[in-house]
Amino acid sequence: MSTVIPTLDGPVLAVLARTSQPLTGRRVHQLAEVGSESGTRRVLTRLAETGLVTATRIGPVLQYVLNREHLAAAAVLELSMLRGRLISRLKDAIEHWEEPVIHASVFGSAARGDGDLDSDIDLLVVHGSAEESEGLADEIAALGERVRGWTGNYLQTYAISADELANHLRAGDPMVNKWLRDCITVYGSDFRRLRTEVSRDVMDE
Repeated sequence: MSTVIPTLDGPVLAVLARTSQPLTGRRVHQLAEVGSESGTRRVLTRLAETGLVTATRIGPVLQYVLNREHLAAAAVLELSMLRGRLISRLKDAIEHWEEPVIHASVFGSAARGDGDLDSDIDLLVVHGSAEESEGLADEIAALGERVRGWTGNYLQTYAISADELANHLRAGDPMVNKWLRDCITVYGSDFRRLRTEVSRDVMDE
C-alpha cells in the first residue's frame, strides 16, 4: 500500500480495507499504528469528502467504512491483498525447486503486515541433510532476485536443517518464538506442527 500511497492515507485505507465493520477515528488510528489521531481524523474527513469512505454519525461519534461501491475501492482492495499474492508466488516458486525442502514460511514484518519500503522479507526454510540440499543456495538466490522484482524488498532467508532446528529447540533459542509467533506457512507442514514433531524427537533422545 505504501508503495502507491506513501502518505497517511495508505495505512488508513489499509485498515478500512480489512473490514466491513464501521470504525471510529480513534480505532482506525490504533489499528494503523502510525501518525497521530488528529492526522488520522483529517485523512478520514478528506476521504469521506471524496466518497471513498462513508462517515456515519452514531450519537456523538463518527464511524467510518470503506465505500466498496466507489470506483476507486477496487484499487484499494487490490493493494490490500498484495501480501496474499506474495505468499502465493512464493509457494509456487518453492514448489518448483529441484531441491525439495521440508518447510518454508514467511515471518517478521512481512507476515504481520507492518513492514515498510525498507523492510526485508524474512523467509524460514527447513531442509533435510546437507547432502540433500546441495543446490539449495542457488534456489534461494534465484528466489531472492525474483522477490526483489516483485516487491522492491530484499529477501532474507534463514535456511536450516531439521537437525539444526532440533539444536535451536534444545538451546531454547528465542528465534524459535519469533517463528512461532507470526509465521505464515508457504510450503510443507505448518511450522507449529513441525516444531512439535521435532520437539518430540528431541525429548525421546
